[in-house]
Amino acid sequence: MDALDALINRVSAPRLIDPAPTAEQREQLFRAALRAPDHGQLRPWRFLTVEGDARHALGELFAEAIAGKYPDADEEALTKARNMPLRAPLLIVVIARTQEHPKVPAQEQVLAAGCAAHGILLAAYAQGIGAVWRTGELSHDPLVDAGLGLAGNEQVIGYLYLGTPQRELRAVPQVDTGEFVSTWMGNA
Repeated sequence: MDALDALINRVSAPRLIDPAPTAEQREQLFRAALRAPDHGQLRPWRFLTVEGDARHALGELFAEAIAGKYPDADEEALTKARNMPLRAPLLIVVIARTQEHPKVPAQEQVLAAGCAAHGILLAAYAQGIGAVWRTGELSHDPLVDAGLGLAGNEQVIGYLYLGTPQRELRAVPQVDTGEFVSTWMGNA
């Protein structure tokens, strides 16, 4: 697939089924991630793959976090949390790993990790793999962070759900670039 095609036509695939990406496809996903802009070559990211029974364990961690945050949460809310990781055969937890640096502020490092996540999404689309980037309150929950083994300088950027699209991908919405681009003429 042409790079511009992937950049212009990628869409999220929220309904995913087996099979998960193969080992060869995953290698390409992570190779693409590692090409993200990286001022200072700090590689301010890391990735956790979650599949098989580990998805159930992650669901239990999610339910525990919801129960801790909302003591009155009903069984429906806890079941929903437990089922979140089961929406795809493979999840990749994208983690920003920031460090002190005199020329690369933490915010720039977090943005680089976000670019790495985007690289995975683009590489997935280019290989015909369905993918969607999800966040929400469980992507910045201290209990979930601890359960995933995050260090104090790490934060979850998002959960990438990957698999085979259950249905045909939706058409790319057509947006006028003129709504977002203008020319700056200087301070006159």
